[in-house]
Amino acid sequence: MGKRTKLIIVVLLFIIVLSIVFLIKNSSNKNESKYLTVMVLTVSDDLVTVRDGNNIIYTFDNINDFTLESGDTVVLEYTGVLNKDISNQSINVINYTTSNEPSKRTINNDIFADFYKMAQTKLDSLSLDEKIGQLLLVRVPDTNKIEDLKKYHFGGYLLFAKDFNSKTKQEVVNMIKGFQEASDIPLLIAVDEEGGSVVRLSSNKNLVSAPFKSSQQLYKDGGFSLIKEDTINKSKILQELGINVNLAPVVDVSTDPNDYMYKRTIGLDTVKTSEYAKTVIEASKNGKVSYTLKHFPGYGNNADTHTGSATDTRSYDDILNNDLPPFTAGINAGAEAVLVSHNIVSSIDPNNPASLSSDIHNLLRNKLNFTGVIITDDLFMKAITDNVSGSATVKAILAGNDLLIVTDYAESVKDIKDAINDGIISEEVLDAAVLKVLAWKYYKGLMIDKIK
Repeated sequence: MGKRTKLIIVVLLFIIVLSIVFLIKNSSNKNESKYLTVMVLTVSDDLVTVRDGNNIIYTFDNINDFTLESGDTVVLEYTGVLNKDISNQSINVINYTTSNEPSKRTINNDIFADFYKMAQTKLDSLSLDEKIGQLLLVRVPDTNKIEDLKKYHFGGYLLFAKDFNSKTKQEVVNMIKGFQEASDIPLLIAVDEEGGSVVRLSSNKNLVSAPFKSSQQLYKDGGFSLIKEDTINKSKILQELGINVNLAPVVDVSTDPNDYMYKRTIGLDTVKTSEYAKTVIEASKNGKVSYTLKHFPGYGNNADTHTGSATDTRSYDDILNNDLPPFTAGINAGAEAVLVSHNIVSSIDPNNPASLSSDIHNLLRNKLNFTGVIITDDLFMKAITDNVSGSATVKAILAGNDLLIVTDYAESVKDIKDAINDGIISEEVLDAAVLKVLAWKYYKGLMIDKIK
């Protein structure tokens, strides 16, 4: 037998031995006990849904022998492999113990990390009604604007074209100032000012000489440098009026003019849409107006969810490779908020609209490492009202949203309070979401600006 043959045999034997050792070790690891600290969200006859300290939601179907209640904070002892990309788990939970400390959202690398201590102090001073109100971003009502603001303690007001119609700049400033003065906690004042076909305030020539251009037109006229300039200019105008949140940019990827969302997108491929997201978020950091990436996890070629349900049938890999990169780029650039669509994304969660899906929120929190505020699209759009049974506001909170856009706020408040009283939503779960909203307000400087 030649030296070369002997060497090959030795190498092969070495590889086989290493493989056996690895398999034994891997098998051993699967049987080793691991621990997970969680807060119990819901308990049913068949399933227990929990949330961990990173705001990842899991559903277990094999721990029915344990006595758990909504709101409990426990340490689960389990064997097997926990998959953070999906909510339904097949691990073997073998024991649990009550944790002395409530499960907290991680603040490692959290965009609001420096503000949670102040936010917690404020949170501890709030009543249940005030906490519930902070979760609501409300379309400005036609009547009782100030009275209901005081009664329900809204987290913010969302303004539409009707709220700016025919008003002068000073009238808008006074209107928003009146809202802020009526609220004990500074308000998020938001608007959809995308440019192009969605121009809530710039459609009023008293406020802006001409409507803001669409992202497609800006890119055509001057590329990303003009988009940056437009963002800075837009932010300055919004800030002067008292608006501090813009529900833009639209970072959905669409290159087909037949798509419903196409005219609201930049109309470019994934790479250039990612650059667009990065450009807008970075430019927005020069002012006090926060921008919001939407519509997670990407709208694709789906129908209008204002008028009915829409189902996205694309593969997970397609969404992962084509739709998520712009959100990742915006998050890495410092995005503070992401708005989730009402599309049913069948490859991720075939049973729930994205806005009400814990799997979608886990994807955003875990895979994209987003630590900011998650906002629902308007929960009174027909994709929700005509197709979702039960309370959408309750489902939205349990799915992992921090801020809910609502129109019928009285109904939303009642549903949330009933869910808390019935043990469906624990106050600990409520507190976790409110803490995120308050931390955002401290981050933005709103809480410091208002002296109590």
